Parts: sequence; C-alpha cells; structure tokens
Amino acid sequence: MTATIAPGSVVRMSGPGWLLADVATITGRNLHRLMRVPTLIAFATVQPVLFVLLFTYAWGGAIHPPGVTRYIDYALPGIWVLAIAFGASQTGVALADDLTTGMIDRFRALPMARSAVLAGRVAADAARNLFVLALMTGVGYAIGFRFHAGPAAALAAIGLALAVGIAFSWIFALLGLLVRDPESAGIGGLLAVIPLIFTSSTFVPVATFPGWLQAFANVNPITVTVDALRALCLGGPTATHVWQALIWIGGLLATAIPAAVIRYRCTTAT
Repeated sequence: MTATIAPGSVVRMSGPGWLLADVATITGRNLHRLMRVPTLIAFATVQPVLFVLLFTYAWGGAIHPPGVTRYIDYALPGIWVLAIAFGASQTGVALADDLTTGMIDRFRALPMARSAVLAGRVAADAARNLFVLALMTGVGYAIGFRFHAGPAAALAAIGLALAVGIAFSWIFALLGLLVRDPESAGIGGLLAVIPLIFTSSTFVPVATFPGWLQAFANVNPITVTVDALRALCLGGPTATHVWQALIWIGGLLATAIPAAVIRYRCTTAT
C-alpha cells in the first residue's frame, strides 16, 4: 500500500536518530556562523583571557582567601562561571536575531524536529564553552594556577562547568524568545547575571559579606556551583558541593527546557 502525500505538505521525520541528525545540522550551522564573524571569535577569546588576567592581578594582591596560597587557584573556578554566563547571553541574542529576520519561521517550515533549533544552538554554545574553558585554564596555568585534586577531579570540574553553561544557554534561549529583540536579549541577560555573580563566592568568600547579604549569597546558585568547582580544583570534601550544584543545574534545566520549547513552538516573526 502506498501512502499519498499532498502537494506542498511537510513530512516530519521522527525518532531519536532524526532528532540527533537535526541537532547536528543546526549545531554545524551555528559553529560555521561563529567562524565567519571575527567579532564573535574575538568575544569568545579575548574577553575570557582579560577576565583571568585582570581579576587575578587587580584583586590578587588585596584578597587572601583562607586555605589557598595563590589567589588564582581560588578565583579561576569563579572566572569560568563568569565567562560562561556572559557568553551564554549570546544564545538569547542569536535566537532573537533569527526570530526578527524570519529565520525561525523558515526553520519551522522545514521537516525537522522543533526542538532541534534550540538544542543545536545550545550544543554549539557548549562547544564554544569548551574552547573558552581550555583557553582560560591554559592562561591560568601560565600565571600559576594548578589543579590540586588530580586529573579525574579536573575533568569533573570541566564537565560541571560545561553543565552550568548548558543551563545558562537554555535560560537565555527562553529569554531571547520572550523579548524577541537582540539588543534587549543581550542587555537582559547581563542584567540577570551581574547581580548573581557579584553576590556570590565568585571572587571573595561569602563570610566577608554583610550578614544580610550572606543569607542570599549562601543560597545563590552561582555560589553553589562555584563552590563545587572550587572543591574539585582545590581538593578536599567535594560530594556535598557537587550534589548541590547538580540539583540546581537539574532544576534549572527541568524548568527552562520545556518552557523554551513551548515558547518556540508558538513564536513567529510576526
């Protein structure tokens, strides 16, 4: 028996294999776009290096966290999260740009999984984050940073940092679809990140904050994830910190992914 397909209709393939193929196609498209735009490459390379150098040499002489000899050992895990969070704002910008130019409508007209556009964008950002993490770690090593808990913990730290980046990317993907404007998505992403970063343990111990601010800083998801990364890098008890970070990341993903996919399905350029 032969199925008849009406002229002009769109046939959507289904199944995990087709979904992965669609995600890979969109990921490749976004990575090629990154390579073709010099300013995006500069943003992905120069800014993270500046973060490592400026925060280390500007604050390292004045801040002496307990338990560490070199400030870079304390600061680099937090700088990872800072750079990843700032870079993740570009997820929202890119999706908002695709929306305003009509590219989202073109994607939706293709026989592809609806979630592949968002997942491909996030996967491309994860690849960029891996490059950024390697670059910052290399610069950190050049100025004194060392992993103190062995190679397994170091790989776990990189993996956890990538998971943090994936969570940020999905959150900012949702933001980009909600605001529908690239500039607003960029500004909104930074306004959300900056207060969380600077009211956490990213650069200084929470104990140095005023008492009223410590209450928020201790439950700040940035504090939880930075403390987990720092424990994996410096050594010592890690299980509690890592599980708390994974719970936060899992909760954010469980909220952001369905919300972003639902918003994408009902969003058009008009």
